[in-house]
Amino acid sequence: MSSATKIGFIGAGNMAEALIKGLLRNKGENAEVSAFDPDEKRLYFLEQNYGIRSAESSAGLVKACDIIFLAVKPQICITVLKEISGRFSGDKLLLSIMAGISTSMIEGHFPEPPRLIRAMPNTPALIGEGATALCPGSSAQQADMATATGLFSAIGPVFEIQETQMDAVTGLSGSGPAYVFSFIEALADGGVLNGLPRQIARELAVQTVLGAAMLVKQSSEHPALLRDMVCSPGGTTIAGIKALEANSFRNAVMEAVAAATRRSRELGKN
Repeated sequence: MSSATKIGFIGAGNMAEALIKGLLRNKGENAEVSAFDPDEKRLYFLEQNYGIRSAESSAGLVKACDIIFLAVKPQICITVLKEISGRFSGDKLLLSIMAGISTSMIEGHFPEPPRLIRAMPNTPALIGEGATALCPGSSAQQADMATATGLFSAIGPVFEIQETQMDAVTGLSGSGPAYVFSFIEALADGGVLNGLPRQIARELAVQTVLGAAMLVKQSSEHPALLRDMVCSPGGTTIAGIKALEANSFRNAVMEAVAAATRRSRELGKN
């Protein structure tokens, strides 16, 4: 990325904050970051905590910046696209993190298709442990993908996929942290139900999930084999696994991913 690249965010929510935090941590003075959001209190928070600049409008931000992150709710994307489409030129790169909104839908609101990359990061980006999937629009070049990969690498690993796979990514990793949070809560509640103090149960649940995830990441073994290593014949763990299976645990998780994937597709159609 060239010196003092001007990066702008339309939308200043949690994901925008995570990206801003990662960019400033990795790029430092090589990036000038600004943002626009109708919520002035939110902009003030980002100004005070990260030293970014506030823009007076989305159109003004686009005019002033080289790389623009489109980080608004998909329900208002058409309004925002109408505001900014006339300000785009061939030297600007647009990065969309809107769930369910295809590159073709975005491109259809511009006189000429912009250099566009669609991305789906997730909320662990707030601590630099996110996962992001990327796919290019019709006018994006390989250099644009390389730029996007470099930017999103500031918040965690990046995966290049086909756009037809993006809704499934949304259902799995985009929504996935919420499933894991629910599991951690339930795991801790199970400890409390069986006599553990709340705080100890919570900390044990968090560390258990963290440790298990790291073991899967660092091991060459399939997760099923790692699970089998814990299941002694006639032991406690296999009794717990039987209870999970009896309550359709695996099916519930797969259905959650499928439901979120369907909703992502619905957002794109609407």
